[in-house]
Amino acid sequence: MSHTSHEIASQPAIWQRTLDDLSAHVEALPRRCERVAVIGCGTSLFVGQAYAALREEAGQGITDVYPASDARLGRGYDRVLALTRSGTTTEVLTALGAGLDTAAVTVVTAVAGSPATALADHTVCLSHADERSVVQTRFPTALLVLLRAHLGLPVREAMADVHTALSLPLPQEMTAAQQITFLGTGWAVGLANEAALKVRETAGHWTESYSAMEYRHGPIAVARKGRAVWSLTPVDPALAKQIQDTGAALREPTLDPLAELVLAQRVAVQLAEQAGRDPDRPAHLSRSVILRPAG
Repeated sequence: MSHTSHEIASQPAIWQRTLDDLSAHVEALPRRCERVAVIGCGTSLFVGQAYAALREEAGQGITDVYPASDARLGRGYDRVLALTRSGTTTEVLTALGAGLDTAAVTVVTAVAGSPATALADHTVCLSHADERSVVQTRFPTALLVLLRAHLGLPVREAMADVHTALSLPLPQEMTAAQQITFLGTGWAVGLANEAALKVRETAGHWTESYSAMEYRHGPIAVARKGRAVWSLTPVDPALAKQIQDTGAALREPTLDPLAELVLAQRVAVQLAEQAGRDPDRPAHLSRSVILRPAG
């Protein structure tokens, strides 16, 4: 079994451990009514998108999210929440090192004592969710379980559904698809972006992702027989019919969106193996993007 597959399978225990430790992290996480900026890169950016939508929908305060390389932090934020598994990503370190005036900085990482933690006022270290794999799976899902629970949102359904996501037969219309488009609404747009990234990173497979109702505004043009659309949230009936009329396979969710993401992680590994790729050694990728000065 690959490291990636082992880490995917470990998620029920990792999520439970994360929930058990929630009380230790409460003081470090954003408080109700704070103006929050979330920064991250790649997977962490997409986790930030999901969290920002959840926090605003829960009425807990303005929550903006930025790629760390394009962060606009001088807008009177009370807190900057920096998400970085390794704590070494150059763009995150650059953004935090630019000086944030009065904003408190919370870094969420999997590595204690990493460079990002030296720039933080508070650190949440999920070391139990760290991974050997280049491609992130259990760290971002554990982080979202933590953030959902901290917002006071229910996670019981997700905790039950993750076991189902790990035991279900893989959807053949996805493992056979030439191309997959992931859709979502609300906070699940970030999850759709992450699901598409997982399949691209792990398998080098053509994927796209969109807010569900935006899909009909052009991207649906690539849909056809042999390709697939996977929505992490229920699809508007009129859009579902449009997709089916293209000949593309459509999967609508049967699980909590976070558990659907876990199923997509499993599909990513299967697609990689079908293509003769090693899911633990994805092409052109490293565990952390560390940029060297020119020259």
